[in-house]
Amino acid sequence: MKQQFKRFRVRTVAAVAALAFAANTWAVDPFTVRDIRVEGLQRVEPGTIFASLPFRVGDQYNDDKGSAAIRALFALGLFKDVRLEVNGDVLVVVVEERPTVADVDFAGTREFDKDTLKKALREIGLTEGRPYDQALADRAEQELKRQYINRSLYGAEVVTTVTPIERNRVNLTFTVTEGEPTRIRDIHIVGNRVFSEKELLGQMELDTGGWLSWYTKSDRYSRTKLNADLETLKSYYLQRGFLEFRIDSTQVAISPNKQDISVTVNITEGERYVVTGVKLEGDYLGKEDEFKSLVKIRAGEPYNADQVAETTKAFTEYFGNFGFAFAQVEARPEVDRATNRVAFTLVAEPSRRAYVRRINIAGNNRTRDEVIRREFRQFESSWYDAEKIKLSRDRIDRVGFFKEVNVETSDVPGAPDQVDLNITVEERPTGSLQLGAGFSSAEKLALSFSIKQENVFGTGHYLGVEVNTSKYNRTLAFNSVDPYFTADGISRTVDLYYRTSRPYDEMGGNYQLVTAGVGTRFGIPFSETDTVFFGGTLERTEIEPGTNIPAAYLAYGERFGYVSTSIPLSVGWTRDDRDSSVTPSRGRYQRFSGEWGVAGDARYLRSNYQYQQYVPLNKQFTFAFNGELGWGVGLQDRPYPVFKHFYSGGLGSVRGFEQGTLGPRDPTGSSIGGPRKVTLNAEVITPFPGAGNDKSLRMFGFVDIGNVFGEHQKVSFSDMRASAGVGLSWLSPIGPLRIAFAQPIRTKPGDKIQKMQFQIGTSF
Repeated sequence: MKQQFKRFRVRTVAAVAALAFAANTWAVDPFTVRDIRVEGLQRVEPGTIFASLPFRVGDQYNDDKGSAAIRALFALGLFKDVRLEVNGDVLVVVVEERPTVADVDFAGTREFDKDTLKKALREIGLTEGRPYDQALADRAEQELKRQYINRSLYGAEVVTTVTPIERNRVNLTFTVTEGEPTRIRDIHIVGNRVFSEKELLGQMELDTGGWLSWYTKSDRYSRTKLNADLETLKSYYLQRGFLEFRIDSTQVAISPNKQDISVTVNITEGERYVVTGVKLEGDYLGKEDEFKSLVKIRAGEPYNADQVAETTKAFTEYFGNFGFAFAQVEARPEVDRATNRVAFTLVAEPSRRAYVRRINIAGNNRTRDEVIRREFRQFESSWYDAEKIKLSRDRIDRVGFFKEVNVETSDVPGAPDQVDLNITVEERPTGSLQLGAGFSSAEKLALSFSIKQENVFGTGHYLGVEVNTSKYNRTLAFNSVDPYFTADGISRTVDLYYRTSRPYDEMGGNYQLVTAGVGTRFGIPFSETDTVFFGGTLERTEIEPGTNIPAAYLAYGERFGYVSTSIPLSVGWTRDDRDSSVTPSRGRYQRFSGEWGVAGDARYLRSNYQYQQYVPLNKQFTFAFNGELGWGVGLQDRPYPVFKHFYSGGLGSVRGFEQGTLGPRDPTGSSIGGPRKVTLNAEVITPFPGAGNDKSLRMFGFVDIGNVFGEHQKVSFSDMRASAGVGLSWLSPIGPLRIAFAQPIRTKPGDKIQKMQFQIGTSF
């Protein structure tokens, strides 16, 4: 063999095989590399090759370095074949690139949308533009099957089709045969003595199916759901005194055809324990009395794990109010098994004070960071304050842009006295199309709608356009709100509207009221929950006579003119400490508004007060109360303007009666409203049966009482109308939907009944 030309060749399809083959290649005498050439590249940069080689031009080459070079190049994952050729003192690196994934597509997928599956494959490294190999395709198939197993589709089959295309690229198509979902055939609990199996199964989300399973998918097995149910089962026992309750094991059996699953849970209940006492130990910062007032554990009552958890949480949060973010509170039980009694010692260690280094925000894909940060009352580089952090979380939730708001604390490595706050939000659709409809024998179907965006371009601004085309009311209104018109949180609202309306009647009258106006108002925050509003409006109202016009309208027009121009000034106040503006479960909301016609043809005072209270009865049930009072009076020897009357009836007031038909009536039979209004609503809200604790779909039972009264009419409870019924609320993609079926329980002759009503966008 001539020394001028020596060649050795290594060919493999995997790195391990390459190493084994390289060990047996022809030996090459060491030589000094004068030049390195690379052949076979299509997309990979030559610099990638040179950076991976363990030698450079001018270095000594030998077999060991050749083997190392092959290992390094295969480790890049970019090549399916590598050869090293020696031509004199020139080293030639010959590579064959792996094909690149040009496109990933799916066929036969109904359970998932393609974007979800592409995201799952992207997380394992398979996406457009990445090198392709069979091992990666196999991993992709397993990942897709795992996704389907999580949806209880155990029989799903995946077939991969690889289609080569030009420029060494491939298209991947995953054809999925989903099959039928695997259903839970039966669930058994073994070892229960005190509570029946039916009662325990009623606490679990998983079940054997029901009429709503198509929506809840509660009969589809998932390990995550089962673990959650086991925790619920454990909590159920621990809340009722069973201190030593445990879950011994769970067995999940799947049928040979992968269509049925059986679940068996083995438990040991233990004995029921009663609490005998609670005492404090440790450092309580000299505030033992304050901490004792936070104790939820009650002596003489059965042990309740929730009370213990609430107590330790309250202690930890109270320590946090003084900057002790790392406070540790341990509830140590002293168990007397002979008498089935337990005493608790609450041991506290405040640890060290900390301050907040940084506030991190995640999940706001649309909403700008500043919209969230301006609601925060805990500042960076300030002492940690748990009360301010909770207030901040509630304020962010109350803006109404998010389904969930979570705040977590994380340590700062190397800084024992610092923490970071991580705020994670889940955005909800803030643009909505609001619809309203009602059915009656007179009007048949009445429709109204509005388009609004509560978070324009993620700035937190509100922009709304309302259009109402119902038989009795037609509206074109524009409304804009800048909640932070100034950096101090002063808001500005601009209203522009044009309305034509007439009271409800069945006589076919063609008279109407035409109101046009423009106004602005400002809101000044006086505290974290209180805001005061003031502003002014320029308004023009015209009474257009027509057939069957009420006598009250004619009398007012004849005496004061059919066209009234007024300049009302407005003042208002709100206080909102609810835990959520979208689905509140606790807290209070109050609102007062006053309007004073100081100039123009109409002189009057008009006020309205609303009070809402939400009380959690337990984790699932919430009691809600709403009360609203309206009052108006004329000034300067003038009657109260008829076009400023309040109306009642329908959604938002007394359900079961046609919208706006309660109260005084004209001799023509038209409902003309009145200057005084009383509305009382009570609701008990619960998750929809079969929907678990899903707050987006809930049902409620309600009782409504209220009416509208004339200027010289006495406000009397005996004249109020009442109704009761049930309803459904759903946070739909186009806004909150409420459907109510009401049965009037107090009526008067002539009342217009409307038992079924629904609206998208109403709140109470």
